[in-house]
Amino acid sequence: MGFFDRLSRLLRSNLNDLVGRAEDPAKILDQSVADMQSDLIKLRQAVASAIASQKRIENQAQQAESQAKTWYERATLALKKGEEELAKEALSRRKTYQETATALNSQLSTQAGQVENLKKNLLSLEGKIAEARTKKDMLKARAQAAQAQAQLQGAVGGLNTDSAMAAFDRMEEKVLSLEARGQAAAELAGADLDSRFQALEAGGDVDQELAALKASLSPTPLALPDDSKKPELLPAQAAEVDDELEKLKRSIDNL
Repeated sequence: MGFFDRLSRLLRSNLNDLVGRAEDPAKILDQSVADMQSDLIKLRQAVASAIASQKRIENQAQQAESQAKTWYERATLALKKGEEELAKEALSRRKTYQETATALNSQLSTQAGQVENLKKNLLSLEGKIAEARTKKDMLKARAQAAQAQAQLQGAVGGLNTDSAMAAFDRMEEKVLSLEARGQAAAELAGADLDSRFQALEAGGDVDQELAALKASLSPTPLALPDDSKKPELLPAQAAEVDDELEKLKRSIDNL
């Protein structure tokens, strides 16, 4: 392979790559449909021109046939009048018009076939354009979605996800540590307060138990009757007591 061939291939490949990267799917699809629409306009013009040509050939064929018929009638008239040479001339003209009509009819048949093909191509192109428009909208939507997805992936890929997640993990551990310290401080403060109240309550119980113990160990002094508080007897009650005392003495003496 020569140097210039390799250089040419390299230039073409780079140019194709540059063009490929510069292509916008939405713009290319719109341009493709516009080109097809332009072709459709040209094809319609070609069909219209072919139909017009067909009509023109058809009219020319009809005129030639009409002229052939006219010259045949003239030849007949001349022969009836005894003008044989004039009849021959008329028949010669008639033959010329017949040949022209035959050629035109043959051309008309060919033109009619071409017109039918053009009409079929026109209908096919119209169908393809309608299909292309439908696909264009769908492909443009897909292209936009793909571009958005690519942009999203590029944005996500540009982020330092590992570093960010590591920072989140560190902050989560720090928050958990702070929460644990707060809970521990609260528990210690509550425990200290509870212990102080328990000490106060326990101290009262000890004092009460000590007093009860002292009371149980101390001897109870016997209480002597207070003569000052001796009840006074009424005269009737004194007589009854004397009688009882006498009875007690007699019973003792009898023993």
